[in-house]
Amino acid sequence: MSHPLRIARLPAHDLAVSARWDDFVLACPQATFFHRSGWQRVIASVFGHRCYFLYAERDGVIEGVLPLAEIKSRLFGHSLTSLPFAVYGGVAALNDEAAAALEAEAEKIARGQGAEHLEYRNLGPSRHADWPRQDLYVTFRKAILPDEEANMLAIPRKQRAMVRKGMANGLKAELDGDVARFFDLYADNVLRHGTPAMPKKYFQALLDEFGADAEVLTVTGPDGRPLSSVLSFYFRDEVLPYYAGDDEAARGLAANDFKYWELMRRACARGLKVFDYGRSKQGTGPYAFKKNWGFEPQPLSYEYRLFKRDSIPQNNPNNPKYQLMIKTWRKLPIGVANWLGPFIVKNLG
Repeated sequence: MSHPLRIARLPAHDLAVSARWDDFVLACPQATFFHRSGWQRVIASVFGHRCYFLYAERDGVIEGVLPLAEIKSRLFGHSLTSLPFAVYGGVAALNDEAAAALEAEAEKIARGQGAEHLEYRNLGPSRHADWPRQDLYVTFRKAILPDEEANMLAIPRKQRAMVRKGMANGLKAELDGDVARFFDLYADNVLRHGTPAMPKKYFQALLDEFGADAEVLTVTGPDGRPLSSVLSFYFRDEVLPYYAGDDEAARGLAANDFKYWELMRRACARGLKVFDYGRSKQGTGPYAFKKNWGFEPQPLSYEYRLFKRDSIPQNNPNNPKYQLMIKTWRKLPIGVANWLGPFIVKNLG
């Protein structure tokens, strides 16, 4: 006779339970890279946020997981989210009973902590038809063909010309063992856009936590100067370029185009099947760039349970109330921006 379902919280440093959690995530079709147990250690250690990584278990077998983190900010509000700093999240479960039990526990925690809202960043369809949804974001995912030349020919003609231009410019791509070159390019890039940078230690923590499943690829010019860099994640048969940065000279040399082609080419050689170009806001430059690669946008079903607010929070650069902050941020010296940025970005999630 089977026993009742039990909901438990994953202890961050219990390596045995973490291993069982990750085995479940790897096998569960609904799960993503952002359901991995390591995110709890990264978010708690780098940003100091309280995490609630919940799992549903019966007879010693995990049937579902729900990673959550709580952000309390005077500026941006009090939330419980699955998952901050991630583009995907929500419940990943083998059955409706486990999913419902995990979400009931999440709501109990959110109410108990006095959160203003609960947010699920679903990759798949929305689970709650009556909850408010955010349709600001889309994701771009496409199959990697088994043949390198077929992948090149699948890129629309104008974009393919940019990739070939990068090759003709003598660009080179190499893997980095640390985040030094990546961070310099990333921090300069986000400053130009008027947004605060994540702390350097966050990116190093990702490499340390996820090992071979997190990787930095940097493109250099013929003179060896770093031009463009990307920190990618690997999950099952997918590659996810996730954080990126570039020098102002990168566009003229087609270094960004070359970078993503090189990542795709290497993924093809490894036998991977999906290139996940990640989330973009509709109507932005990155959205257009990804469409130009022949990727079709897929809407993301981010859904919200509102407790102490009347509408979905808009903590993103599209919000008019942040425009003055963005303009001011662009004028900061890079050293000041990199020092101040982590205090702000830790609460954006």
